[in-house]
Amino acid sequence: MADHGLFGPRSVTWRVMGEPILLVGGLRALLMQGLHPRAMRGVLQHSSLMDPSEAWSRFVRTTEFVRIRTYGSHAEVERAARRVRKIHSSLTAYDPDTGEEYRLDEPEALRWVHVGEVDSYLSVARRGGVRLTDAEADTFVAEWRRAAEVVGLAPDSVPGTVAEMRDYIEAQRPGLRFVPEAAHPLRLSLNAPLPLILTPLRPALPALTLLAFATMPRWARRLYGLPATPVGDLWATATLRALHTGLGIIPAQVRYSPAAREARRIMAA
Repeated sequence: MADHGLFGPRSVTWRVMGEPILLVGGLRALLMQGLHPRAMRGVLQHSSLMDPSEAWSRFVRTTEFVRIRTYGSHAEVERAARRVRKIHSSLTAYDPDTGEEYRLDEPEALRWVHVGEVDSYLSVARRGGVRLTDAEADTFVAEWRRAAEVVGLAPDSVPGTVAEMRDYIEAQRPGLRFVPEAAHPLRLSLNAPLPLILTPLRPALPALTLLAFATMPRWARRLYGLPATPVGDLWATATLRALHTGLGIIPAQVRYSPAAREARRIMAA
């Protein structure tokens, strides 16, 4: 019997995650992560994100982890999980608000990162026009409990439905803010380090980052010091829909990544 990993061809996750529009969801997830002070400081104090010699390799490793977690076999997922958990458990960061040193694998921060990722993928997919019923959206959230286990969280410690996810985010809002020592992501996108082969894509990064910001809840945009109006919400939804429709014109062999193409082949079979 084929080993399709955490999700497989009957999952909502496989149907959603291969869509190119989810690139915006990934950016939104990073922006949501950045509003949790400890999660953000863990990145700032241990990341080479803006080091031109290291940034791209770090991005490639992160992308590969997402691919393995979504499409890899159980053995591949377990190897990646052990590596991530080992890194997180061996690193600490300093919280200047409390004077405490904390481990990067503390559940509170990991849980916020997990929920921000799931919420971002689901929100961008639905607003972009990926057709999901409310029941399928709940299934997507429940499926991602398996992904939470990969980074060391108990599956039942993270939301299992859209309503639970919204309640969790609302409960976390009082403790969220953008820490002053971090550079603003929109400004960073203007000078993001890229390998030479991808330099032509540089002009698109600010626009994609701005779109990712626009897809966030209004309260989250305000925490980043950005305008937040209903008009912005409408613009984000219309832009996502137009982008998703436009990408749909591109042939599947080009539009989808190799892993997503293989998943679609398996689902069709």
